[in-house]
Amino acid sequence: MLQLPKPLEQQVWQDIETIEGKADMKYVTSVERLAIERGRLAGMAEGKAEGKAETLSRQLTRRFGPLPEWVAPRLQGATADQLDLWADRVLDAPTLLGVFDGH
Repeated sequence: MLQLPKPLEQQVWQDIETIEGKADMKYVTSVERLAIERGRLAGMAEGKAEGKAETLSRQLTRRFGPLPEWVAPRLQGATADQLDLWADRVLDAPTLLGVFDGH
């Protein structure tokens, strides 16, 4: 990591502010870009898990009928791997509890 002398650091930030004003565009540091990308990826993963939970809920309802109240929180709190496992089990499990057995 490079640390600039205080006067030079102040000049760099003044230059950045000047450029931002002229270009009407905010400067984003590489650290900020990495944080933004991580946040975007985390949001995508969360959305994907929510979609899996919704799909599994529809499959369970179609296979076993109306779902008891305990199922929704279980689906919402599950990891993507658990949801995948339960989605596989939905095909063969004889009962709703059989889908969730062991997890």
